[in-house]
Amino acid sequence: MADYLVKSLIDHGMFRAYVVDATDTVAEAQRRHDTWSTATAALGRTLIGTLLLSTSLLKGKEKLTVKVNGHGPVGAIVADGNADGTVKGYLQYPHTSLPLNTKHKLDVKKAVGTAGMLTVTKDQGLGQPYTGQVPLVSGELGEDFTYYLAKSEQIPSAVGVSVFVEPDNTVKVAGGFMIQVMPGASDEAISRLEQRLKSMPMVSELLLAGQTPEDILKLLFTDEDVQILQKMPVAFKCDCSKDRFAKALASVSKDAIKEMIEQDHGAEAVCHFCGEKYQFSEDDLRQIMTQAQEK
Repeated sequence: MADYLVKSLIDHGMFRAYVVDATDTVAEAQRRHDTWSTATAALGRTLIGTLLLSTSLLKGKEKLTVKVNGHGPVGAIVADGNADGTVKGYLQYPHTSLPLNTKHKLDVKKAVGTAGMLTVTKDQGLGQPYTGQVPLVSGELGEDFTYYLAKSEQIPSAVGVSVFVEPDNTVKVAGGFMIQVMPGASDEAISRLEQRLKSMPMVSELLLAGQTPEDILKLLFTDEDVQILQKMPVAFKCDCSKDRFAKALASVSKDAIKEMIEQDHGAEAVCHFCGEKYQFSEDDLRQIMTQAQEK
């Protein structure tokens, strides 16, 4: 089944809850970037967190960029998301595979590092993007997204993100949840939720057992009134194109383009986000140079 995200309202507005199955989304990122096990988990968790943020915080054509840099072996991780549920992302060092941690799980904390920041930049189409930044508190990423929401957005939340990676580095399942505490939530309801979260398995374990996002919602809110507001498809999707790279090349100096023609007899542009390659022949480059001169 294709990936999807469920948006819901709990107990007539005490909580907002979002649950996503992002298995194909993360698998596509792994395939495109040829990430190794620990890098796959780090990139996948970032993509899931970005999906949860973008589908809950954005409207219309707004978009956001998440950057995680804890100065660990995977380097910087960058992900873009928007309100329609599409996401794209990459990390600096995809070929990162570390020994399992003491819990026999992928050591995402060590791969990401903790000596750095999580930065979210929201472009709301108003000219000046808004940027919020928090120090990494965990490196496991779920807690880091939780901390960002509390500190930068003033939304008390709980975020869980998880990816199950096969021994051959492919993605078996991936998903996550976000629960936002609304102003009307009672102390009793919050306490009940906290207890459930403590005993709840990771989302990847639930997905492996065949649970759907709706099933996971019922686990989180057993006795509460759950109103599903929307089920939306989510996917890894990049908006790069040859035309977009041609525009970027047009801003390069005339001498640099001439060098590409005379020495390299063409150029290749590679998209950071999806790994797509675009070839520019000598004629393509001459045309770009001519168009740039005409402007």
